[in-house]
Amino acid sequence: MTAETNLWSWWQNALAGNLGPMHEGQPEQGYYRTRFKGGQWEPVAIWLDDAGGWLAMRGERMVDAADAWNFCRTHSVSYEAYQKAIEGAGWDDEPPAPAMGHNLPSDPFEALKLEYQAEAEQATAFMKTPITTQDQADKAAIWAKRLTAIKTKAESLHKVEKQPHLDGGRAVDDKWRDLKSDPDTLAKKLKAHVTPFLKEQERLEKERLQGEREEAERKRREAEELAAKADASDTDAQVEAERLQREADEQEHAAQATKTQAGRTGARVSLRTFVSALITDYDKALKALGNHPEMKALVETLANRAIRAGVELDGVQRFEEQRAA
Repeated sequence: MTAETNLWSWWQNALAGNLGPMHEGQPEQGYYRTRFKGGQWEPVAIWLDDAGGWLAMRGERMVDAADAWNFCRTHSVSYEAYQKAIEGAGWDDEPPAPAMGHNLPSDPFEALKLEYQAEAEQATAFMKTPITTQDQADKAAIWAKRLTAIKTKAESLHKVEKQPHLDGGRAVDDKWRDLKSDPDTLAKKLKAHVTPFLKEQERLEKERLQGEREEAERKRREAEELAAKADASDTDAQVEAERLQREADEQEHAAQATKTQAGRTGARVSLRTFVSALITDYDKALKALGNHPEMKALVETLANRAIRAGVELDGVQRFEEQRAA
């Protein structure tokens, strides 16, 4: 390895979105983060010591560099983000871990209830201001994922507790109902909260794509006009025409849509199309579906089913809306 070798180059390129070749057990110097499944992100630093050996630190403990690399290599972070996390200030795109302390109740219900209350208090305060940054959108998505995980755990614990008490199942259902539904409701509110931001990002992306396409078309027309007017011996004009054509091709390549989303893998929230029926003429809809005793309510149900299946009906329009999900 020469003195001029930049040991940081792989990590610097990764920060810019350009992941280079990576090999298991062969670290690259830099700052990263990793986590155990369902846990909080931990900062990771990997470096080559003066003796030519690889060292790594995960959080505040030394770990095997090759093993740490295998789990953190796709999660590079800036030095500033690493330093903030190592000092205990967390990550900008991650909701703060609830302060639960060490004296949690032994009762799983009470412990999970406290966990939800801690999450709910912070999430509710977070939703008092609109989302204006990608980091805030990511937090909302991850928070929704954590709340959904609480709901899932509540459902699992509920099932375990209920099994021996089938005869008294109604009382158990009443006990767990709020803890099952409230996290899910709050998760949906968080997704609704992030929807305006995602819609605005999508609008801006559409404007960018339109501008890129128009600029590409303009340059292509200029290139074609210049090429058509240029004499065969006019090399300067031909070179200019070729340059414009290359720029048009590059502009066309830039006009590729990027998906508007928030969160991270496993807790991703993005705009999705939700399809439902919009009934405009109940008489025509009823005629199309036949005489059914439940009339309008059932017509709406059947119309939704038909629309989602791609079947067109007289008096029914396909209605689409986007919500964070």
